[in-house]
Amino acid sequence: MSLRDTAGAVLEIDLDALAENYRIISRQAGPAQVAGVIKADGYGLGAKLVAETLLAQGCRRFFVALLAEAASLRPALPDNADIFILNGLQPGAEQECADIGAIPVLNSLSQLDRWATMASRLGRHLPAALQVDTGMSRLGFPASEIATLIAQPDRLKGIRLLLIMSHLASADDPDAGINVQQLGTFQTLTQHFPDVPRSLDNSAGSFLPRAHFDLVRAGIALYGGNPGRGSNPMRPVVSLEARITQLRTVPAGTGVGYELSHHCQEPSHIATIPVGYADGWPRCLGNRGSAFIRDMRVPIIGRVSMDSMTLDVTHVPDSLLYPGAPVELIGPHQSIDAVAADAGTIAYEILTQLGGRYFRMVKPAQPTAIKRSMTA
Repeated sequence: MSLRDTAGAVLEIDLDALAENYRIISRQAGPAQVAGVIKADGYGLGAKLVAETLLAQGCRRFFVALLAEAASLRPALPDNADIFILNGLQPGAEQECADIGAIPVLNSLSQLDRWATMASRLGRHLPAALQVDTGMSRLGFPASEIATLIAQPDRLKGIRLLLIMSHLASADDPDAGINVQQLGTFQTLTQHFPDVPRSLDNSAGSFLPRAHFDLVRAGIALYGGNPGRGSNPMRPVVSLEARITQLRTVPAGTGVGYELSHHCQEPSHIATIPVGYADGWPRCLGNRGSAFIRDMRVPIIGRVSMDSMTLDVTHVPDSLLYPGAPVELIGPHQSIDAVAADAGTIAYEILTQLGGRYFRMVKPAQPTAIKRSMTA
C-alpha cells in the first residue's frame, strides 16, 4: 500500500499555477519588481518548494517573519537572493542574522541601534530595510521615532538601507479612505530617504489602480487566494481531496456527532471522511460547511471531530458512494476563499493551517522565459 493510500486526504500543490500567479502579479505591478512572501513555511506549502519555483521566475527577494525561518531557508537560496525578516530581530539575535546574511526589517529605533552596533563591532556595513508605520499601528517606526531618525541621521552609520517600506491596512478594499491616507503618509516620509527603493503594496495593493513604487511583496495571491473582493484573477494552487471511510443509513430523528448537534429530518445516508480539526479543517464548519462529490454539494453535519467529520450524502447517487470514493474539500467547486467565507475567516488562515497528515502531491511548474530581479 502506498503512502497516498494510507493518508486521510491528498493535498495537491500546483507549482505551475504558483509560477503563473507570480507572472500575473509581475504584469499587474510592473515596472515594480515582485518579491515572494514565504513566511509560515510558504503559507503552509513548503517554503523551500515555493522559493525554488519563484527563483525560476526570476524572483530574488523573499520575505519571512522570523529569523528562524530565514536560517532554515538560507541554504536553499543562491547567494544573490535576499531574505528579509519582517518582524525584525529580538535583542541578542543580531550576530546570527549577520552570520547567515539575512536582512532585518528594522521596526524601531532600538532595533536600528542594535543593528548599527553590530555593524560597528564587525567593522563592516550591514544591510537592512526600514519599516515606517503609516497608520496600521502594528509594526514599523512610529512618527515620533521617524522624526528622531531624521534629526539624527548618524544613527544609520554602518547600515546599508536596501528598502524603506510600510504595510497597507485595507488594500483589498479599493474604496477605503485609509489607502489614500497611508499612501500620502508614505510618500511624505520617504522623501527623507530619496535614494532608497520603496515598497508599500502587498498582494491586494498590487491590484490598486496606481503606480507601485519599486517592490511589491506578494503573499496570498501567489498561493491562489483572492487579492481583492471581486472575481479572483489568480489560479488556484491547492486542492484537497478526501476519501470516504464509512457509509451508513439512519432513520429520521437520528443524532449525529458530538453532543448530537445535528438531527436528521428524514431517513439519511451519512458518509464519514478522515479529515478533522487536527488536519486544519476548521471546527466551526460543523453544521455549516460543505464538501463536494462530483458537482453535488454535500453539507457537513454534526461537529467536526479531531480526525473525522460526517457528510449528508442522502441525495448523491449510490454509484458515487463507496468506501474510498473521492470527496472534494478544496477544488474547482470550492475554493479556499469559499471555505474561509463559510468559516467566517480568511483564506490565509485556511491555507496556513492545512495539516501535516495529508499526502502531498506536487505538480511541477513548466519552464518559462521570465527572469527578472531588482537591483538596489
